[in-house]
Amino acid sequence: MGFPNCGGAIDGTHIPILGPDHQGSQYINRKGYFSMVLQALVDHKGRFTNINVGWPGKVHDARVFKNSGLFRRLQQGVYFPDRKITVGDVEMPIGILGDPAYPLMPWLMKPYTGALDTEKELFNYRLSKCRMVVECAFGRLKGRWRSLLTRSNLSQTNIPIVIAACCVLHNLCNSKG
Repeated sequence: MGFPNCGGAIDGTHIPILGPDHQGSQYINRKGYFSMVLQALVDHKGRFTNINVGWPGKVHDARVFKNSGLFRRLQQGVYFPDRKITVGDVEMPIGILGDPAYPLMPWLMKPYTGALDTEKELFNYRLSKCRMVVECAFGRLKGRWRSLLTRSNLSQTNIPIVIAACCVLHNLCNSKG
């Protein structure tokens, strides 16, 4: 779809929680409710290939990403080792696709901002179409595991475990059709 050597799309979503006993204000997201962030890298088939869960809802996607093991491994070039392709005369590493919240990196493509010419608008359109796989994966995840749509009364220790388990089960459901 216009992004050769794409390793997936990344985004974050908020999972509602009950307000924690301490540091509650850190869990209030920009929409005004208590949440925990699930950040995921999703492949072209909508499978979660990397997740990071447990950050308070107030934390921005870029901060979650920059503090993740995925970011460190991508920076070091070990997440997608030795999988470069040549397009024309340019050697391309595997890259991932993100929204404007993410930092532009040699291995992370994000949309252009500001005044755009026709070529940049076309690039943004194609990037958006390819990134929809992560949005759809979050939609299917929450549709399958409806408890992720309502505030959970589990402890802050157990909520990330349940969210991660739902992601694993999502991948199993996808693999079994």
